[in-house]
Amino acid sequence: MADACRRAVAEGFDTIAFGDLFLTDVRQYRERQLSGSGLTPIFPLWQMPTRPLAREMIANGLRARLSCIDSKKLDASFAGRDFDHQLLADLPADADPCGENGEFHSFVYDGPMFRAPIAVEVGEVRDIGGFVYRDLLAGGTA
Repeated sequence: MADACRRAVAEGFDTIAFGDLFLTDVRQYRERQLSGSGLTPIFPLWQMPTRPLAREMIANGLRARLSCIDSKKLDASFAGRDFDHQLLADLPADADPCGENGEFHSFVYDGPMFRAPIAVEVGEVRDIGGFVYRDLLAGGTA
């Protein structure tokens, strides 16, 4: 990571953005790690309400799939699903719609910030210690 930061600074970058929303310890870790690197961390989504944020991201063309879920928080069937309005409707009431409490991790494959979508298809499902992973493979349709 230090090498990547040095390269970024050498190429003229001075800021790095993170999508963290609520986890203060994660934010503090990122700030500590970047201290003295020449890169200033920013958190443009910090403390935004996640229900409207999730709906806005989908409405604005963000396309993602859930790549990993915590089976203590979500049913294994969520692994590999598209991050869309139906997924939001199907989430349990106590699940954060952006996965901010570790319910899931996602892979963004298209959106307004992409030059072109990344074509992915779903692969096998693996349960490793209660975390259910759905392989996302290059290919398929975006």
